[in-house]
Amino acid sequence: MKLELARVVRGTGRLGVLRGLGRTAQHSLEVPGCLLYTHLGAVPHLTQDTLHTLSSLPSVTQVTLSNIAEHQEVLEEFKDGFRKFAGLHDTLLYCSLHDSAAPCPTGYTTNKTVSVWGSGGRIELTVAKFMALQKAVQPDWYQSMADGETWQNNTSRKRVRKSVDRTLAHLDECLLAHQNSQELEGVEVFGVVEGGDIPEERVRSARETAKRPVAGFCLDGLQTGSMDQALRTQLIAAVTKELPEEKPRLLQGVGRPDEVLACVEVGVDLFESFFPFQVTERGCALCFSFNISLDPERAVLELNEDERDTAGETQHNGDVSLDDQTRMTSFEMNLKDKRYHDDFRPLVEGCGCYCCKNHQRAYLHHLLVTNELLAGVLLTIHNTAHYQGFFSALREAVAGDKLDILRRRVLRERKE
Repeated sequence: MKLELARVVRGTGRLGVLRGLGRTAQHSLEVPGCLLYTHLGAVPHLTQDTLHTLSSLPSVTQVTLSNIAEHQEVLEEFKDGFRKFAGLHDTLLYCSLHDSAAPCPTGYTTNKTVSVWGSGGRIELTVAKFMALQKAVQPDWYQSMADGETWQNNTSRKRVRKSVDRTLAHLDECLLAHQNSQELEGVEVFGVVEGGDIPEERVRSARETAKRPVAGFCLDGLQTGSMDQALRTQLIAAVTKELPEEKPRLLQGVGRPDEVLACVEVGVDLFESFFPFQVTERGCALCFSFNISLDPERAVLELNEDERDTAGETQHNGDVSLDDQTRMTSFEMNLKDKRYHDDFRPLVEGCGCYCCKNHQRAYLHHLLVTNELLAGVLLTIHNTAHYQGFFSALREAVAGDKLDILRRRVLRERKE
């Protein structure tokens, strides 16, 4: 796995291709980009056939041990790995520790174990159990064990320092077990950078992790709701200075378009794509604009139209809180609102997804208020397509040095 950079904007924003992915080293992934978010290998609400009606899907599927750990015995008996077990085709697997869209209680990490939370409750993982799970899953790359319980604002410096030390110790044990495992030959390991909100600990964690033979880096503890954007970008900028340019940086727990933009500008390459799932679960549709190629007259018309359409339907984020992961954002429309019961326009004018080409806002409103399962299917199709379109525009903006234009398009004020 190696990141080939085509362009670096203002010294930090990176455009390139991550090549040599998978055991055959034949897959690639464009950056900045995102992974395909799943629950146990399936995109929520979609069958595999429905999913693949979407174009330009990421080549890497994310699965999490919080969902898989309780099925360890079944996978070990199956013997052929999770990709075949879940019926996945022509995709790579990235195995992370936690699901960023699900709550993860804190206070259960020790010097020897971390805990994940599945449908049956807490599962305690030692390094031996963690590595046994990786052998059963047979991913193409996975995140090392880490103590990521330092994202709360009141975490002490001593606790943050202990988190960094534990994470490095876990990484060393995982790498030793990995190197001695024939089953994991050709599989890559991502080291985890911790450090809470303390710059010195973030830099120490990054510097020490970079000394280990890892293929890339997971930046943890920076998720939405844990800190404000200015502090997050400051910490990421300090961390990325310590990391080698040829290895990718994956940011966990951040998915909002405004936050993605800010993090790309300070050197993040990859993101998890749980945000469209959260929007769907709220009964909402992504509707923010990211077209940076519009002529000026069309841009003004669209701006006026969007302001009229979305008046009063969005909520703005104020102070950072733990609810920020589930709170409705200004990038989506609430289709449960009564205003849409006779609105016969597509969710987003010009969107080429199946939902927008075949259905209207009024129909989605009807499906939602009557609790029809089809609502989740259609919203997932649109939200996934819209989010992937945003990342395509993001790469185009980096390539053309138009990040400022994209930011204005995405972040423009919506009038109440």
